[in-house]
Amino acid sequence: MAGALDGVRVLEFSEIIAAPTTGMVLADMGADVIKVEPPWGESWRLNLQFVPLESRGFIAVNRGKRSLPLDMTRPEAREIAHALVKQMDVVLVNYRPDVPAKLGIDYETLSAINPRIVYGEATAFGTEGPHAMRPGYDLIAQAVSGLITNDQKFVDGVPSLYQSTPFVDYLTGSALASGVIAALFARERTGRGQKVETSLLQSALTMQGLRSIWIEVVDAERQADFVGDIQRMRRERKSIGDAVDRYNEFQGRKPGNQRYFYRTYATADGAIAIGCLSTPLRKRLLDVLGIEGTGDLADTGPSDADDEIMVRAVDIITGKTTDEWIAAFDAAGVPAGQITFAEELWDDPQVLANDMAVEVEHSLVGRVRMASPLAKLSDTVAEPATASPALGEHTDEILGELGYDSDRVEALRRMGVTS
Repeated sequence: MAGALDGVRVLEFSEIIAAPTTGMVLADMGADVIKVEPPWGESWRLNLQFVPLESRGFIAVNRGKRSLPLDMTRPEAREIAHALVKQMDVVLVNYRPDVPAKLGIDYETLSAINPRIVYGEATAFGTEGPHAMRPGYDLIAQAVSGLITNDQKFVDGVPSLYQSTPFVDYLTGSALASGVIAALFARERTGRGQKVETSLLQSALTMQGLRSIWIEVVDAERQADFVGDIQRMRRERKSIGDAVDRYNEFQGRKPGNQRYFYRTYATADGAIAIGCLSTPLRKRLLDVLGIEGTGDLADTGPSDADDEIMVRAVDIITGKTTDEWIAAFDAAGVPAGQITFAEELWDDPQVLANDMAVEVEHSLVGRVRMASPLAKLSDTVAEPATASPALGEHTDEILGELGYDSDRVEALRRMGVTS
């Protein structure tokens, strides 16, 4: 069965995680995605290789694509890229904003070649402004967006990663994919392509929910005072610990403060997570735990009463096994789950029942099991066709489609234009 994007052709100039994730999402939905990387391999392919030129990170975000190595600093490579653009529907890039023009793959250049092209661009900080030309990764986006300061994790007195999984990258890749698909839909009505932009900073801000919103009537004076204090502390060279203390005061919480109804607990044989974000759910939780006399259960912010309940809950929950608590919480309708490791999930009955894992065959390393496509479509099924490509696996095939004969392809290899 053809995918929803069957017939859509994508040329991807990208590396690491964000835009490669976009390309993988489009490939899962049936698009023909050509991955362009240097003849020596992109950096994520070379990171923690377990066989030459293959890494787990690269395989994770590049399935379903064809590989075309090109040294885009060479005019011969640009000639190939521009010839391909004439046949493409989508181009993906995730470099600093000044890099695409240097390589001849900026929107202005490519839209002049093909006005119907949808050009998806992911950057670290956006394409305008004082920080636009800075390079950036997930960690940097977590830092500059405030995500890191929202958690109470410190290493040697310095706020540490909010989350080691690069979730800012993955959200950015998914956001770019949705924007590209929307632009393709718009093109069906207008006949025109367009540029689609997103950034790691935009994703990091979007994910912060309660923090990334400003309401004048309650925040104008209060936030201005807080920001002024933080900036004064920097001028006075105060420690980051002092700034975090001021932040906790601003948020009305104590260092390390957790809510008894939204946290993790140790059990007799492991650990569980409990999340009760409504008054009825909190009542059910306390009923199961046998904790009475708690008064108003509405969430009005951290309180001493919360702390007292949490101390009692910690003691109670350690007295039974994970399975016993999950059974009790399930019976009462309390949201809870066992804390596991991702490696345990490949044979998990819930994952298997919902087809959340998929197996693909890699040309070099054999069978690969990985998470299946995020979205499931009932008619135009999203289904990975292949694993990630080996470097240069499709060079002859793709250049042959452009009319290059085998002698010319070999000459380009000898010149180092491709591999």
